[in-house]
Amino acid sequence: MSRAMRARPAVARRPPVKAASTEYLLRLYVAGRTAKSVQALANLKQICEEHLAGRYQLEVVDLLENPALARGDQILALPALVRQLPPPVKKIIGDFSNAERVLVGLDLRPMKKGRAR
Repeated sequence: MSRAMRARPAVARRPPVKAASTEYLLRLYVAGRTAKSVQALANLKQICEEHLAGRYQLEVVDLLENPALARGDQILALPALVRQLPPPVKKIIGDFSNAERVLVGLDLRPMKKGRAR
C-alpha cells in the first residue's frame, strides 16, 4: 500500500477559541425583573466586562413585554442567553453564576478534559 493510500489516524480536536478581536452579539431573554433575572443579568455583565470588554453588545429581551420574540431563537427556558455572533449560534440557560460554564458555552475557553457541560 502506498503512503498516499494509508489512512491517517483520527485526531481529536478541540473547538477553536475565538480570537481576542472577535465581536460578540448576545441576547439575554428574561421574564420580568424577577430576582433570578436580575441576578442572571448581573452575573452575565460581570463575565462580559471581564472577558469581552469593548467587544460585545448585550440586548435584554423581556418576554413578558414581547413574548413573540422567543419564537425566533426557540427559547424554552429562562433566563436564556443566545450568542448571535460570531457564528454558530450558541444558547446557554441558567443564572450564569458559573463563569467557567458560560465561557465554555460562548467558546471563549475550551472545555476541560473529563468534564461534561
